[in-house]
Amino acid sequence: MHRRLKIGPLETTGNVFLAPMSGVTDRPFRRLVRRFGCDLVYSEMIASRELLRQQGGSKRMSGSVDDEAPLAVQLAGCDPEIMADAARMTEDRGAALIDINMGCPVKKVTGGMMAGSALMRDEDHAVRIVEAVVKAVKVPVTLKMRMGWDHDSLNAPVLAKKAEDAGVQLITVHGRTRQMLYTGTADWAFIRRVKEAVKVPVIGNGDVTTPEHAATLLQMSGADGVMIGRGSFGKPWFPAQVRAFLATGETPADPSPAERAAILLEHYDALLTYYGLDKGLRIARKHLAWAAVGMPGANAFRVAVNTEIDPAQVKAAITRLFTGDVALREAA
Repeated sequence: MHRRLKIGPLETTGNVFLAPMSGVTDRPFRRLVRRFGCDLVYSEMIASRELLRQQGGSKRMSGSVDDEAPLAVQLAGCDPEIMADAARMTEDRGAALIDINMGCPVKKVTGGMMAGSALMRDEDHAVRIVEAVVKAVKVPVTLKMRMGWDHDSLNAPVLAKKAEDAGVQLITVHGRTRQMLYTGTADWAFIRRVKEAVKVPVIGNGDVTTPEHAATLLQMSGADGVMIGRGSFGKPWFPAQVRAFLATGETPADPSPAERAAILLEHYDALLTYYGLDKGLRIARKHLAWAAVGMPGANAFRVAVNTEIDPAQVKAAITRLFTGDVALREAA
């Protein structure tokens, strides 16, 4: 079930992708995931208007990506002209493909920006955005969506076909509606309705937290590949495990505690370098909390690192957590 995919002129190494996740899939995290083995990684969602203004975090996220090739960059917005301009800028900076966000359910995006999954409520306007972006760039344009706004408007198959006709070359479907947010269970079987509506590759997304989930998603949906989201939290090696399972039927072992400590220390240093001390400390805390799940002493560890501002002390706590010494872990 692991196979290469053609996305326009781009051929991937396989069909396991890392999802675009705001506040998670920044450069330090992407580099770790790619190194372990992932067929295509996506940037965080970048607001098109802020990108053009070079505001806030968009300025950092919009730097050259040549050293990450191939990288998929996801853009969000509701104005076709602005989305087109942002796509040109992103292409100029080395993006291998441009992904249009029509799946984000967060109120700030769907309400304030009238973007993300809110675009699924106006198919004609959504298509105008697709047409503008496709016309603006030479790299492939892809689309990420949900099943629909709610269960009374499950229009993903219809919108997918319209997007394909407008030039989209791959479609990712998260098996939830916008109104579900991240609650309930992703409907993998529904994704088959999108697959049957289009000829371009379809990627299934939602609730893949084990390699076996990925195989079941592909079987139930008929999708061409799988996108890993929250299953990678604290486990940058997880997409590689999924990749191996789909190829061989066997799942590589998790890294040893000592290896996990080394990975986490590397990630921590990378975050501080990328963001600077103050912001890096804040962003690192969620990654540290995710990585600690299931470890004895995890609660004490989270309390300690959530208030500690000395990087040396945080790194010492990371090392203690994974030493296997209960007394040292509790002292963290």
